[in-house]
Amino acid sequence: GVRCPRVKIKVCGFLDPENAASAVDLGADFLGLNFCAQSPRYVSPARACRIADAVRGRVPLVGVFVNSPRQEVAAVAARVGLDFVQFSGDEGPEDVAPFAGRAIKVFRSGGDPGPEALAPYAAAWGLLFDAPHATLYGGTGAAWSYATVMRTVQRLPGRRVFLAGGLGPDNVRRAVAAVRPFAVDVCSRVESAPGIKDPELLRRLFEEVQHAQAPSAP
Repeated sequence: GVRCPRVKIKVCGFLDPENAASAVDLGADFLGLNFCAQSPRYVSPARACRIADAVRGRVPLVGVFVNSPRQEVAAVAARVGLDFVQFSGDEGPEDVAPFAGRAIKVFRSGGDPGPEALAPYAAAWGLLFDAPHATLYGGTGAAWSYATVMRTVQRLPGRRVFLAGGLGPDNVRRAVAAVRPFAVDVCSRVESAPGIKDPELLRRLFEEVQHAQAPSAP
């Protein structure tokens, strides 16, 4: 059969340069830095610069923002040297538009938000579907019915779809097989403490994603 492109892995929420570098060594395709002040994985722009410098040129950097003013997003992106900007809050199309070519818009709908919700973000570089949660913006570790995103993926051929929400070594294989996303986004379930990724959990996760895509996989 035709080989599908390899599902990519975005590891989010780093606090330490060495920890970030080790994740890249293990095979991370994207690195996420969290600029939401309420998050236990929040990094200041100064700290983010140190982490970015440890991996610069090896992996694209994604800045995660929640309802930040546009000027602030632009300033942090320029200072840290972010490749992509992720909008994880209630940002509307007008907030995302200035960054469209490098924007990832998050939907915390736990499935298919429907064509009308997605239409205003047609120009966004990527779309991320996370677990439904009323107040917490990601990083909750909550799993949900990933298969519901499959409809969205099928309806959006060619769109880069990231799958997030409670993914770890124990369930990522099933999720990848069910959805076939462009990438999976992992955070809390590959950690030894908030913001510190566990190399063994990451190694297992990367193996599981590979197994999910092996030609022999059911």
